[in-house]
Amino acid sequence: MNYNTLKDYTGLPVVRASALASLLALTSGCVVAVRPAPAPVVYEQTVPAGAPGEVVVTEDPPAPVYETVGIAPGPGFLWIGGYYHWNGRWVWYRGHYARPPHPGAAWIHARYEFRGGRRVYFAGYWR
Repeated sequence: MNYNTLKDYTGLPVVRASALASLLALTSGCVVAVRPAPAPVVYEQTVPAGAPGEVVVTEDPPAPVYETVGIAPGPGFLWIGGYYHWNGRWVWYRGHYARPPHPGAAWIHARYEFRGGRRVYFAGYWR
């Protein structure tokens, strides 16, 4: 074996090792990107205002619609479950998140009762 052949073999592992180290350094980095929070989605619809009086209705409400409660769009939002509202006929008001109109306010859910042989409806409202 001559000196030139030995020199070629001894430098080869060093070249491979440095190439491998360079490749690993370039490809093994971890990139962390912070995504901005998505814009909150608030579903709003008109809700009858004020404390309701008794409304005599001509028929029972249909079976309730089952809903999935999503994630609140932010702090201070309360879930108001869906309900049927009487407007001359039953209309479904889907559940949604809402902010109370003032601190300590509570949502009084709509309810239906049978009184004195009559069907009576009370609309939901903030108290």
